[in-house]
Amino acid sequence: MSGARRAKSVLVERDGVLEGLVSAAKRLRAGGSSVVMMSGEAGIGKTTVINAFVERLDTDFRLLRGNCDDLLAPTALGPLREAFRDSDDGVRAPIDVGDLGSVLPAIVADLSGKRATVLILEDMHWADDASIDVVRYLVRRLTQLNVLLVITVRSDSLAARRPLRALQAALNGAFVQRVVLGPLSPAGVRVLAEGSGRDPEYLHRLSAGNPFYLTELLEAPGDGGTPLTVVDAVVGRAMALDPADRAAVEQLSIVPWPVDLDFAERLLGEGFKGLATAETNGLLELSSGTVRFRHEIARRAIEETIPQIRRIAMHRAVVTTLLARVEVDSAAVVHHAVEGFDVATILRFAPSAARQAARAGSHRQALICFEAVVPFADGLEASERAQLLDDYAWELHIAHRFDDAVRAAGRAVGVRQEVGDVVPWIETMLRLARHRYMAGDTAGAITTIECAEQLARPSDSAEARAATMTYRGMILVQTGLLDAAIALLPRARDAAVQAGRPELVSLCSNYLGVALTDAGDARGLACLRDALASALEGGHDEAAARAYTNLAEILFRHGLIDDLGSVLEAGARFTQERGFWSHAFGLEVHEAQCSLRRGDWDDAERRLQSLEDSAPDPGMLAVYHQPMAARLRLRHGDLVEAHDLARASWHQAWIQQSVVGILYGGVAYAEWAWVAGRGDIAQEIHDRLAQYDVPAGLLESFGQIYRLLALAGADVKASESIGSPPIAIRDPYERAAGLASSGSVGDALQAISILDALGAVAPADDLRGQLRRLRIAGIPSGPVSRVGGGRLTRRQAEVLRLLGAGLTNAEIAARLVVSVRTVDHHVSAILGRLAAGTRREAVGQAVALGLLAAPVDEKSG
Repeated sequence: MSGARRAKSVLVERDGVLEGLVSAAKRLRAGGSSVVMMSGEAGIGKTTVINAFVERLDTDFRLLRGNCDDLLAPTALGPLREAFRDSDDGVRAPIDVGDLGSVLPAIVADLSGKRATVLILEDMHWADDASIDVVRYLVRRLTQLNVLLVITVRSDSLAARRPLRALQAALNGAFVQRVVLGPLSPAGVRVLAEGSGRDPEYLHRLSAGNPFYLTELLEAPGDGGTPLTVVDAVVGRAMALDPADRAAVEQLSIVPWPVDLDFAERLLGEGFKGLATAETNGLLELSSGTVRFRHEIARRAIEETIPQIRRIAMHRAVVTTLLARVEVDSAAVVHHAVEGFDVATILRFAPSAARQAARAGSHRQALICFEAVVPFADGLEASERAQLLDDYAWELHIAHRFDDAVRAAGRAVGVRQEVGDVVPWIETMLRLARHRYMAGDTAGAITTIECAEQLARPSDSAEARAATMTYRGMILVQTGLLDAAIALLPRARDAAVQAGRPELVSLCSNYLGVALTDAGDARGLACLRDALASALEGGHDEAAARAYTNLAEILFRHGLIDDLGSVLEAGARFTQERGFWSHAFGLEVHEAQCSLRRGDWDDAERRLQSLEDSAPDPGMLAVYHQPMAARLRLRHGDLVEAHDLARASWHQAWIQQSVVGILYGGVAYAEWAWVAGRGDIAQEIHDRLAQYDVPAGLLESFGQIYRLLALAGADVKASESIGSPPIAIRDPYERAAGLASSGSVGDALQAISILDALGAVAPADDLRGQLRRLRIAGIPSGPVSRVGGGRLTRRQAEVLRLLGAGLTNAEIAARLVVSVRTVDHHVSAILGRLAAGTRREAVGQAVALGLLAAPVDEKSG
């Protein structure tokens, strides 16, 4: 196939981008590794620029190039498999196996060689999570490498997936060049349209300057005038083929990956010859022994014209051809089996494809494969069905879908019971206990562990005994029964050693370290660090992720800030690179807590907002972030929403029997009681705490609650409001609270100054009121605010903008993906800030103050 027709192959208005890539390659030759991320809409010319760059690349560079395909669940490490397919076994073998722990060091070693490498990864918006994790890993170690890394991605996808957002965040620094390809100008369109006889202004208006769209319009048959849409142009070109050739093109259009010629010939039979005509008229192109549509837009345009019944038959034909290969691509088979409703093939391949993706760290793709097969799970043998549901539940847990994980694991337990194999039954029950705990159902988790223990008692299985002891020890720590945990966990660890379960050994050391530290035993930190080291060394990634999270929590809670930063950084990198999003959530909460402690409320709020957007239902992790959200709302003067959040987190903590939740929820609710002047609520909090046996190692941390309760007017004993933990010294808000409670007028005035500087409107005004009632002179009036009674939070500013656009509260709630009640609270707070009686008045006041542009209708957005 050759002789493809083109309007013009010249690059227009892309010279600067091309020269930037060439310059980056020259810097690489001088020892300067770098990254270029090229983004733009579909059809904007990213691949065209890359091809031009490759043509200009000197032969002394090693060129590696991999593409991503639009599969239902992309192949784990797919673009890297393609890029390194001709490399030596040292890097290719780990990629083929798909073990991320081996892949990462192998690729680093390969790219650290003497020969400069240009690694191009295209269409990363379709990449599996593990491939994105590898790229982020490489970016962080760029100074060790000898590589120019070029990434292309669609600009509209960057905010759509959490891994892509994390990749974007990692691409910072002087060695990163971001290139955004924009549409062609009218002058650029005029250059490409020269000699076509078409009106360039009309072409620019119709194509919006998109080079692919423009080319399709130019190559449309001239006798019918300019087509109404680009799809019309593509389909019209296909319809011009004879029926046999068109049928071959249509069959190929359902395959979203480059098709090698042997495969195409097996799939199409006699129709294979018709591809030559399609190449000639510009629908297809041949490259490196593969045939593909000239652009994904063209492939989809043709695919969408095929009736559903024919499409199903075509997908089944692709499955048959794929299964005839010596090496079967499970991800491709699953994609076409799902599209072709081929249940037998889904049952045969989807479970293994899901597990392969999970091993590689592509948890999103693993979940997609599991969700493809679960509806047909009754077609599996019982023990295989139980394992499928158990594995599916674990991926749901990693994806932060805790309630769904509980339901799937519950089904798995039911099937295990039918089978009657005790040890797998126990293991599945213990994982169900974990899911219930993460969903906030601590009582259900305890009951499930008790059931597993009953099953294990008559069993002589060392593994079952080690597992049940470990999970019992963990729940004892999580519910604050530290003495029992400290007595049990060393024995559980010994049992895990005897059973040959190193991941359980690490978990035992992890939770023993937490228990010892909270009990006031200095050996706890060393135990935690040992747990982390053993999990990392043994490649037990989930145990390591949990160790990072627990170590960060202990360091924060006990004021050991000097070590906390490095643990948070390493933990965030580890959990994000391996897709452990629930653990990454916990670590990000601690980053936000540190920002709150430093007085950087904007950063804390930004982090919390991002967490809330990414995990609308955080399960038990709400006891970490919800109290902090309440305190931020409170400090910005939103007493209504702060009360709802603080009260809910306080009550939920007791339901969950969570030591951490009681501590954080208590601080938030006590702070609210102080600022709101609710001594009655403060006394209720105090009386509830009086019934709780605070662990010895947490007495200073709980002292923070009592100090706030004393400020609110509760009857607090001197022995309860003990000295401040070391971290409080670094928290300006805590320092202000301490000054306010000293009884000294001078201290109170100093506290007001600190609170004013922080923007803590409500507590500062409360202190002013107290001093005025005492007729104290020289009380500072506070900063002049552009928004009346206090500044707006980031979310309130967003709500205000939508109010200005004329949206109702229900429409705002839908736009922001929050409840209408939450929007009601935000609107109420905005009216108070702007001293406005109505929404219209609030918008008018905001416009007058320069907080809002003149209203623009966004209802159509």
